[in-house]
Amino acid sequence: MTDHGAAYLLEQWRSHLAQGRRRSPHTVRAYVAAAKKLLEDAGLEDWGAIASIGSTALRGQLAARRADGLGNASAARELSALKAFITFAREQAGMTDPTGPRLRGPRIKKGLPRPVTPDEAVNLAEMVASSADEHWIGARDRAVLLLLYGAGLRIAEALSLNAGDVPLAETLSVTGKGGKQRVVPILPLVAEAVAAYVRVNPWPMERGDPLFRGAKGGTLSQGMVQKAMANARIVLGLPATATPHALRHSFATHLLGAGADLRSLQELLGHASLGSTQIYTKVDAATMLEIYRDAHPRERD
Repeated sequence: MTDHGAAYLLEQWRSHLAQGRRRSPHTVRAYVAAAKKLLEDAGLEDWGAIASIGSTALRGQLAARRADGLGNASAARELSALKAFITFAREQAGMTDPTGPRLRGPRIKKGLPRPVTPDEAVNLAEMVASSADEHWIGARDRAVLLLLYGAGLRIAEALSLNAGDVPLAETLSVTGKGGKQRVVPILPLVAEAVAAYVRVNPWPMERGDPLFRGAKGGTLSQGMVQKAMANARIVLGLPATATPHALRHSFATHLLGAGADLRSLQELLGHASLGSTQIYTKVDAATMLEIYRDAHPRERD
């Protein structure tokens, strides 16, 4: 094996994450950034040197990053990224045991997702539609947000749909994290919103073309959807937690409140483990308690 410097190693790492592991663009950027920082700080430029990094050296790297102001949550994510990078390096170096350093990250207290109400979800979708500079852009953003809330899609999953997926049927096959596929039901309201967008979309809709287009015809970016929703929530007086991802949380919370079982919800959300889905049992309880307290304010004392 021949190494060609840090830039080459990072490109190999990026390709492995994006093509080999099919990680989201956000994850790829974060994991490559963590690896780049490690290579710069340690002055490493070959797989063998990276593969030899042990727990002590990795702990020192994280300590230096924490001294720079890296918080617990960010440190935990960076540790996961670096452990994966070192494991990949060991594979590239031909080591028989690719297992990287065994090092635990800082404890992270998981906060509960903050769902929006059904009325708030619909109002957000309508607000982004009415606030857009062009009618077709408003129809586009409304369709994306209703896919997140009405079908529980991740924003990256919604934006990965192509023209061959429309018109939407009663179910939709979605490719999620790690290339895992699942089938989600499509509500009439969601299908109608997507159809309304397709009718006014000014760009070509050949099979294989991205379904949701940016203003200049390219694939719509997550940032544009997030910006549109941020503007809408300010107008509606909703908290900063009302993000596109909160719509997916709301989908899960409202289904659970309506009697859905955890296993079915796990399948609909595309969670790899039931543990990721179980957090919604706490969310639902928290939501019910909040409603109860609003109805019985004396109970706050």
